[in-house]
Amino acid sequence: MPVSPLDATTVTALVRDATAAPSMHNAQPWRFRHRADHRTLQLFADLERAMPRSDSTHRGLHLGCGAALFNLRVAAEHAGLEARVHLLPDAAQPQLLAEVLLREREPADAALVALYPAIRRRHTSRYPFADKEIPEAVRAALSEAARLEGARLDFPGAWHAQSLLELVGDAEGRDTLDPRNAEDLNRWSRIGTAEADTATDGVPDYAFGPRKWYGGAPVRDFAGRRPVADRATMTFENTPHLALLSTAGDGTEDWLRAGQALERVLLLATAHDLATSLTSHALEWPDLRWLARDPRSATGCVQMVLRLGYGPQGPATPRRPVREVLDVE
Repeated sequence: MPVSPLDATTVTALVRDATAAPSMHNAQPWRFRHRADHRTLQLFADLERAMPRSDSTHRGLHLGCGAALFNLRVAAEHAGLEARVHLLPDAAQPQLLAEVLLREREPADAALVALYPAIRRRHTSRYPFADKEIPEAVRAALSEAARLEGARLDFPGAWHAQSLLELVGDAEGRDTLDPRNAEDLNRWSRIGTAEADTATDGVPDYAFGPRKWYGGAPVRDFAGRRPVADRATMTFENTPHLALLSTAGDGTEDWLRAGQALERVLLLATAHDLATSLTSHALEWPDLRWLARDPRSATGCVQMVLRLGYGPQGPATPRRPVREVLDVE
């Protein structure tokens, strides 16, 4: 018996939710293709949105696409659909990252459905967080969320957290010494009222957050030395709550799984009213990335450093219209 194709409204809604995912500098490096006769959505890497200076291996690009894939899975469950994912389905098409077969199902995966409201609530926050501990039960739940996606989430001790902050400082210093290292950041920063208000990608100046006056929180300053009108200066937390997301391997499939794990952690953190931000600065340098791992544990390959805490969720950054990222076959 033939299966009826998905209607355009459903497909559009699924892709819109998928693209709410975070990506490096909000470049949104993804494209989707709907194969209507097969009830399949394909996810492609958009290499025109790659970052040659800060992400030459495309690891960060794959993390962002993995996060979008997880949002798609959550949105599908919310719509009463089962998403059967096949990663890297065609070796001859390396930019084809996943095929997702969508079928009606009952009952839905309750854990995924519960995360759906967080898709629109989750935003990267570049604001100070409160000096408040995260309950151990919440930390354990976040670690379990990563494990379910084949990754690991660790909360480093005091000495390791301090070493991570020093690595971020080293990365910032390298950028200062060679302005070419800021080319990707400058490309995706939107400064100026007209540019920020009309942007559909990148990080607009209203999402930069305040300039850091003091504090140890690792927050990338998208303005650099460029002036931003009416931007406040604030003190950030000295002892930020950091978490390391890692995988055992470090190949393309590992990056896609890490991206799904990352988004699962971020959505669950949002559901627990935590604010979140991502710190990839030190991981953009191979030697610093290796030093980011904890040598006393089998953390594997560090894929992302997360900053968690209680504070403002941060403003939403813009997203490209679905018509720009979705093709229908």
